[in-house]
Amino acid sequence: MQKSYGRTLWACYLGFVTQAIAANFAPLLFLTFHYEFQISLGKIALISSVFFITQLIVDYLCVHFADKIGYRRCVVGSQLFSAIGLIGLAFLPVLLPDPFTGILLSTMIYATGSGLTEVLCSPIVEACPFEHKEAAMSLLHSFYCWGSVAVILLSTLFFTTVGIEHWQWLSCLWAVMPLINIYNFAVCPIEQPVENGKEMPVAKLFKTSFFWLAVVLMVCSGASELAMSQWASAYTESALGFTKSVGDIAGPCLFAVMMGISRVIYGKYGEKLDLTKVMMSSGILCLFCYLLASLSQLPVFGLIGCILCGFSVGIMWPGTISLSAGRLPAGGTAMFALLAMAGDLGGALGPGMIGAVTQQSDNNLQRGMLAGTIFPLILVITLILLNQLRVKESKKVKV
Repeated sequence: MQKSYGRTLWACYLGFVTQAIAANFAPLLFLTFHYEFQISLGKIALISSVFFITQLIVDYLCVHFADKIGYRRCVVGSQLFSAIGLIGLAFLPVLLPDPFTGILLSTMIYATGSGLTEVLCSPIVEACPFEHKEAAMSLLHSFYCWGSVAVILLSTLFFTTVGIEHWQWLSCLWAVMPLINIYNFAVCPIEQPVENGKEMPVAKLFKTSFFWLAVVLMVCSGASELAMSQWASAYTESALGFTKSVGDIAGPCLFAVMMGISRVIYGKYGEKLDLTKVMMSSGILCLFCYLLASLSQLPVFGLIGCILCGFSVGIMWPGTISLSAGRLPAGGTAMFALLAMAGDLGGALGPGMIGAVTQQSDNNLQRGMLAGTIFPLILVITLILLNQLRVKESKKVKV
């Protein structure tokens, strides 16, 4: 039984690698777009916003249409959209009269694929007949981290050896991954987490206290993760005084490595651990890391805080999904899609808030990081409330 679903698991793994390519490749080219196409930096900043807004829209649409269209068609479409978007990024800026329009159109296409991957791969793995599904979910999400590291390192190697002026070729090469994975999703066994007609109605989901706590956890998880990861390079360069090359490697790359390590560790030993307690410990560590990064006067300690933050946030997103799947097994596609929306919302709010506070503080990025401590703090408080709710409900069951 488990052997027959091995291809399903690997298809989802590669799906998350594809999502990492979509999220991390274009930001490496922001300055190249600026100089090659004479696009202002203000416009280029919109690329990331369009990416996350598109994902949010796709998350919302999945609530209503994913079950009707079918998981297989949607997840195959996720890889097709990702490939078309990456290939389009290589050609549309040159073919269209306005290069920026071509970049945004390509971004929306591969962001559509990324959004579908984000919503569908987690419930597909959850529906597989594996033991210790929390561990499997954590391991699944670790592949996003390894994909991010691969994109940063291999793209940097390509730019150094072949030349950044040939970036269009690399965009097409990265598109090979989702094209190959189309076949995997087309032939692997795919089950839905809940049988048709037995899913919990969205209205009932909204009346569940646990669901709203899970939404807050996802918002704070997305914000805690992306606020640090998206500002990591600029933080290590401007606030800590490291060079640009060190900033790129020591910032986002090591952050992703540590995040991946934490997910692999839980994937290996998760069945022996209490997930809620692990998330609580991770939230406290995350709060400490933000304080260390924002208050330390020594660059080395600030860098340690930045890197360790990757380890602390690793379990938050997949852990919340696992808790929700275990607590609300009839939640179905709607629950997974709404949680993904909450995570993406946090991913948009976190970096934006740090940027706004930094700008208001005369470009003092450490003050921006200090403002970011609100997200792990709320996460820890929410986990305390969640644990109290669990204790309260267990007492009712005993009575």
